[in-house]
Amino acid sequence: MKTLNREELRVAEGVLLQHLPKSYKVYGFLYGMNRNKPTTLEVVVDTWPDFKVIICRPDPKNKLALEFMKKVTCFSTDEQVLRKMLTEENAMDWSTYFIIGGLDNSHTSLLKEISCDQEINCRHFTFVRLLYLPEASFLQMPTRDSDLELKISSLNLSHVELVNQNWKFGGNQQGYNNIKTLISNFPSCCIMDEQGQPVSWILVYDYCALGILYTLPEHRGKGYAKMLIGAMAKKLFAENHPVYCFIEEDNTLSYQLFKDMGFVENPTYRAVWLEFNY
Repeated sequence: MKTLNREELRVAEGVLLQHLPKSYKVYGFLYGMNRNKPTTLEVVVDTWPDFKVIICRPDPKNKLALEFMKKVTCFSTDEQVLRKMLTEENAMDWSTYFIIGGLDNSHTSLLKEISCDQEINCRHFTFVRLLYLPEASFLQMPTRDSDLELKISSLNLSHVELVNQNWKFGGNQQGYNNIKTLISNFPSCCIMDEQGQPVSWILVYDYCALGILYTLPEHRGKGYAKMLIGAMAKKLFAENHPVYCFIEEDNTLSYQLFKDMGFVENPTYRAVWLEFNY
């Protein structure tokens, strides 16, 4: 097992580009790292340069890692190699709480088997669909509204608490820290009211996926979400940034929204979030 250095991370990003959409989450992390976005992760592979498994995991040398939820993600083209890394090469710290996010659901049985063998609690956290725009021409923009476009802006640090309190996985200090990091370092779009306060917003996670899309209840039904998704997608494409998102399996409203805007999915692929030592 090998930990990748800066130059190797750039090479690995190019390799993962050839495995989209299944490699999107690991690719997204590397895309950010290679553009100097803040991270608390390190990246390991089974062999180099021809790797079959690549894992993003908390960097034990990074002091800031303690302030954020311990998250792990991986991409694998060989489950036996993945098994070896998880059982023989200490690729994960099984003694602490962590979440494996964006895992190919085909590997779920393996992870549950390993956790059972090690007498570690494991549970299904959420099941998601991966939706993405292969290229800008796929994007279906809503009817242009010049007045609404003038209200589109970016979030700033004065908006952290508002976003955190309305985020499904936020509402606490850890959520606040996450939102603050995202707003400070990654793209965001919002629609402001007459007082200059955000009423609808969308952010980009540190693995470069669109997320945290939300409209205050009293402002719904005005097409804000479509306008923000379209504006963000156009901005990201202009920067050669990946454009994708994960939608929870039971969130049919958001799923249809992104589909209507031209996002596509591989119907044979599902991703899962698994929680350990909860």
